[in-house]
This record gives sequence, C-alpha cells and structure tokens, in this order.
Amino acid sequence: MNTKLVLSSALITLIQANSIAGTGNEKTVKKPNILVILADDLGYGDVQCYNSQRGKILTPNIDRLASQGMRFTDGHSSSAVSSPSRYTLLTGRYHWRTRLQSGIVNLFGAPLIAPDRLIIAGLMKQHGYRTACIGKWHLGWDWPIDTAKLKYVQIPVKRSQDDETFIVTEDHEIAWRHIFSKPILNGPATRGFDSYFGTDVPNWPPYCFIDNNRTIGIPTKFLPKENFSNNRASLPGPALKDWQLEHILPTLGDSAVSFITTSIERSEPFFLYLPLTSPHTPLAVNKPWLGKSGLNTYADFVMETDAVIGRVLDALKKRNADENTLVIFTSDNGCAPYIGAEALEAMGHFPSGPLRGYKGDAWEGGHRVPFIIRWPSVVKPKSICNQLVHHADFMATFAEILGTKLPDGAGEDSYSLLSLLKGKDKPIRRQSVSCAIAGIPTLRVGSWKLISGSASGSFSKIRDDNTVKLFNLADDIGETVNLAASQPQRVAEMKSLLEKLINDGRSTPGEVQKNDVKVRRYPNPEK
Repeated sequence: MNTKLVLSSALITLIQANSIAGTGNEKTVKKPNILVILADDLGYGDVQCYNSQRGKILTPNIDRLASQGMRFTDGHSSSAVSSPSRYTLLTGRYHWRTRLQSGIVNLFGAPLIAPDRLIIAGLMKQHGYRTACIGKWHLGWDWPIDTAKLKYVQIPVKRSQDDETFIVTEDHEIAWRHIFSKPILNGPATRGFDSYFGTDVPNWPPYCFIDNNRTIGIPTKFLPKENFSNNRASLPGPALKDWQLEHILPTLGDSAVSFITTSIERSEPFFLYLPLTSPHTPLAVNKPWLGKSGLNTYADFVMETDAVIGRVLDALKKRNADENTLVIFTSDNGCAPYIGAEALEAMGHFPSGPLRGYKGDAWEGGHRVPFIIRWPSVVKPKSICNQLVHHADFMATFAEILGTKLPDGAGEDSYSLLSLLKGKDKPIRRQSVSCAIAGIPTLRVGSWKLISGSASGSFSKIRDDNTVKLFNLADDIGETVNLAASQPQRVAEMKSLLEKLINDGRSTPGEVQKNDVKVRRYPNPEK
C-alpha cells in the first residue's frame, strides 16, 4: 500500500468535504464517492437475501453488500421496463411527464432527457465530482442516420428465402461507413457525464462498444444468425467482425474497476453510474459460469452478474475507498418471464419471490426491486428498512448529502432518503407512482395500492380485465383480493390524488411545473 497516497487522498477528501451538520448525537455526513449499480431485469426474488425461502440462485456479493448496509423491502422503479425507469432514476422525475407515456425508447430513438434537464451526474459535477456512465444507456441519442440510410441499419437482406443468413451489400458498407465514422450527438456525455463507455442496448445494433460519442470501430458484418435464439440478441443489424456477446459484461466490469482506480489515484471524488447489461438478454454466459446455478442459463447469468459486482466492490476495498463510498444497488424492473421463469418456479426458484407478476406488469413483481444502500460511515450494517422508497429519490438524497437545494425545475418527484439511512424509521414519502409497460399507472398511498386498469403487461401469459383494482399490501403482498368495490371512497380519493400529481407537474413541495406533454389518463376516457 502506498501510505503517502492514502494519506494525501484522505487529506484532500477532508478539505473538499461539504459537511451536513446533524442534530443531537447524529454523525456528521461528509461528501462521499457515489457508486450506483443498476442491474437489468433482475427480479426481487433473484437475490438470496430477499428470497431465502423460495430462491435458489446464489448471490454472495449482493448479499454481502446488504449485510454491510441497509436493505429496503419496499423499493420501486418508475416503470416495469427499461428506458422509463432509467429516466426517473437519473432525473428524480417521473417518466410519464415526458413523451414516453408507454413502452421504451426505440431502436436509434431520439434523446429522452432534455438538454436543459438537471440529472444526478450534472448535480455531482457541479460539486467537483468526476462523473462517468459505464454500461447500458437506452435513453436515446441523435444518431447520424438520415432517412435514406435508415433501411441499411434496420432491414437486413437475406441471402435467399430459404437461407436466413444476412448479406452485406455495397450499399450497406457505404451507409455504415458514413454513419459510424461520425459522432453520435446528445448522449450521456452531454447530460452531465464526463465520460461514457458501454453498449447502448446490448441485444440491439450496433453490435459494438461506444466510447463517449463514437463507436469503437466501424461495423462491417451482420451479427450472425446463431445469435438470435435462446434469449440472445433480439434485432439483426450491423456488428463488428467477430463481435462476442459474452465479452460485454466482463468488459464493463473492467472499465468500472479502471474508472474507480484512476479516480482514487487522482484523489478526485467520483460518481459512477454503472447500468449493467445483465441479467437482461442476451443471456451470453461465459464458460466458467455455464451450468453453475444448476437451474438454467438465466440463473447462471445472475451468478456471473453477482461476480462482476463483487469485482467492482473489491476494487473499492483494495484501495481503502469503501468507507467513504456510498454504494447503491438496485434493478431497473422485475425479471422477464420469457427467460424461463415458469421452469424456474417448477424447480423451486421464484424470481419475483412472494410478489405477483414480472417485468412489464403493474403487479408488484414488475417494479418492486432489490434496493440496497451501503455507506459504512453512516448506515448501520445489517439494517432493514420497510418504508416506501423509489428510484426517483436518489436525486434529492444526493442533493441533501451535498448540502444543496434543488431548483424547482429539477427532481420534482424526489424525496431524500438521508433520514432513513441515518436510522430514522419514519416515512419520507406518503405516495409513489410506478407504471406497467403499456403506461397503466399504479399509485401507492401508504400500504394501499391503486391500479388504474389491466395490471398484466405484454410479456405476461395471464390476462386480467381493465377494471380498477385496489389492494392493501400490508395484508396482501401477493395482490390476490381486489378491495375496490368495498372501498369506493378510498378509490375516489386516490384517483383524485393521482390527478393532482399529474396536474401539479410534481409530487414534492414546490412551485407547480409543466409536464412535457399532455399526460395520458387510464382507463382512456376517449375510448
């Protein structure tokens, strides 16, 4: 260990620290490094410490993180699918205030985060942090693709009707050289991040890494057809020669360790947003992990994901930075049922634990997610918090830690978690909103949950009707008894509250704000 380097780093951190004085006997909170690890499609019950009775996948590193920090049992994403959840996590604002009223940002879609929108990375940068995003972005870019060239990245040409092999024509080559030799505008490096490295969406083209605003290399091939089965890639398109889906996850781990190491060596406080591409498809498991779970490929991939998380956490420990690093681990939504969830349940593993539903659903299994925070200097080890919390809350939490006030036009739906992290067991928010893939909102008020229509998303095999549903999750975590008919006044009050949250443009105290678009209501009154 380089003692001089460690002492120098500690001294600089002390000088730069922006302290928040506590009251009574509370500790003084110093400005920490911040690491946000976002798994992709990891179910509430896929983590052992959340599902010890009905979970069979070993996740020792995530469990270790929970044992060293605080595990939240009622933590939620903004949506049961990817892009909207990421928007809310980074902005502290519900995604349904934007154009994304349902679904996700499509292939080569435009940026969802407005240029003037303050996000977590921008906030941290204002306070002297070195900021990076490493992993899956899926929030849109301005790709240099004009209408004439769009077909060459979206519609591959088959060799023949009987041969599924895609061929690269001269027109493809010209178009790809033109597109992928240019910068990609309005991505993460223009939204507060000093740097970006990753694959925008790992199961979509282009099949290559992106460094800041450029692809690393020019794709020259179509991804081979053998990659489009067994929950691997989803859409055909341009790829680097010899692109290996298996290399994505370990490369992201290498990049994260490198960023952490460099930041510590520079004695710079850092904010790292690490949106992993796993265990979302492509289920591209490396050989040491194939068959490791004894269940299926998805379960193997969860274990490999856990190992990569362990590598990143070890990088902090190795450099004596874990004491002053706030680590958040969560998932963007629930487990996708199409990865073999039914078969896993038959083998005794329940990816949603005690919850009903999966990815895409308004049911709890769609958006109640693993939610763990470790901060050794503040958070008591092995602590459990049962209060209602939300991805939107990271923005206000970091602002309070930094001792700054968010402007009215930022973090409109964000409540600070700091009091909970310090051990107080009082609600920080009385309500929250999470949505299904089709946009159907759920409103929580205390333990009560209102679903404004059909709760089953497009991935679900089970269909329910479009009636309003009301559940008391304190007594019915599995959402089995609809109390709407017997509680008409409560339903009316919750509908009225949801309307107010929409019209106010915010759910936190402050000046009324404008939504980006007219927010869709459910059930659709125009039908």
